[in-house]
Amino acid sequence: MASRVPPPPSRPVGTVTRGTTNPNRLRRMDRWIAAAHGAALRRADDPIAVDLGYGAAPWTAVELLLRLRTAAPRARVVGIEIDSERVAAARPYAREGLTFRHGGFEVPLPARPLLIRAANVLRQYDEDAVAAVWERLCARLAPGGLLVEGTCDEIGRRHVWVALGPEGPRTVTFAARLASLDRPSDLAERLPKALIHRNVPGEPVHAFLRDFDRAWAAAAPYAAYGARQRWIRTVRDLTADWPVLDRSSRWRQGEVTVAWAALTPRRG
Repeated sequence: MASRVPPPPSRPVGTVTRGTTNPNRLRRMDRWIAAAHGAALRRADDPIAVDLGYGAAPWTAVELLLRLRTAAPRARVVGIEIDSERVAAARPYAREGLTFRHGGFEVPLPARPLLIRAANVLRQYDEDAVAAVWERLCARLAPGGLLVEGTCDEIGRRHVWVALGPEGPRTVTFAARLASLDRPSDLAERLPKALIHRNVPGEPVHAFLRDFDRAWAAAAPYAAYGARQRWIRTVRDLTADWPVLDRSSRWRQGEVTVAWAALTPRRG
């Protein structure tokens, strides 16, 4: 007998977030997505992206559409919010390629999206809840799709995110406005929920940030040429011991992307 498809939830899955948002807050994540996932969006027949939990104002969804369309002109964005009042407030900002819907982690769309971005959504959840949310969201992705989940500060100067495919987590990206950075471990306060409580001795992410700081200190002479050149030299040195996956063109943006497997939390 054929298995039954379970009915959709009768109410959105998840809890209401604080909704804090600011224009341009997610620019670093958006630009990375456009660079890393733009080709997949261009190839898709219907390149749908979801801004999940966009907050009290729709700025991040509006900006995501603009940035994705620099890489994939046919991209469409659906902003999904669990707070129905926020959805109603956002709808006047709808336009060609941009709509808003009431929902949560169930991602209530008839078609599977090629991208789900969830920024500053899981911060309020328990660490133990993250894996189930990731699994649920990844199950909603179209083939070749990407989930990007992470945390940033209020004006987007410091940001860390995890990129996941249908099979699970792939990479972790650290991004910063370099002029405001004293040392790379300043990014620790913006680690995603899956990692933030693991920044303790004996955990891989702690070792990574320790080595990042050491390489930053060793690259101090390059500060004479600017923070960007110091960062590039730092990341180049990191590649000797850590699986850095991107190239200097991304390092110049104040980014570095590392394989998730190298930072996976230890059990217990």
